[in-house]
Amino acid sequence: MNLKQKLKKPAIVLVWLFLWQIASVWLGHELLLVSPLRTAETLLGLMQHADYWMSIGMSLYRIMLGFALAFVFGTILAFLAWKFHVVHNFWAPMISVMKATPVASFIILALLWVGSEHISTLCSFVMGMPIIYSNMYHGLFSIDKKLLEVGQIFQMSRKRQITDIYIPSLKPHLQAAIMVGIGFCWKSGVAAEVIGHANNTIGVHLYNAKVYLETPELFAWTATIIILSVSIEKLLVKLLQRMW
Repeated sequence: MNLKQKLKKPAIVLVWLFLWQIASVWLGHELLLVSPLRTAETLLGLMQHADYWMSIGMSLYRIMLGFALAFVFGTILAFLAWKFHVVHNFWAPMISVMKATPVASFIILALLWVGSEHISTLCSFVMGMPIIYSNMYHGLFSIDKKLLEVGQIFQMSRKRQITDIYIPSLKPHLQAAIMVGIGFCWKSGVAAEVIGHANNTIGVHLYNAKVYLETPELFAWTATIIILSVSIEKLLVKLLQRMW
């Protein structure tokens, strides 16, 4: 990647930040639209408090736990569905229901079953699992059968088949699952924290900022969510690329 390509994305981001700044100045009402400079100032102020980092840690743990469970369960289920068609037929209606269920509806229902401290984990799992399952299921079917036949002819060990055939074929689908799944888990997990009023989380700070009309804090916490989601996504994708 040359220097021009490296600078392209930051330049586009700067253009959007500039347009955001212009829009906030033109509107002239901080209650409705906070400028990026004011958002950055508020974010830096929040970083001075231990409560900010504790809330991030709590949300990060709960939401990423939901994503991890969704990834493991979705991958295992996809493999079983690929291996046994009856498994796919059994789970297909449930996967469709999970995909079609509005996040807000599920959160309200889930609050009848679990406490607010577990709602973000459950919501992240339920909303993220169909994404992982679908990507991995289609990825398994994209594996070239001729490669599997060659592996059997040359009596490749199961470990060699996994490292030399399965993983290279599944890598694009794994990357897509991570990129889409992480973002969706964060959005649904934080929404669960907002609706469930989970203490010491990002979601409850968003809710309080909205109730008390603290728009700069609302934007600052939203920026925090975006930074966390994008950073974790890029970190996991890079780890995936380095491992395989």
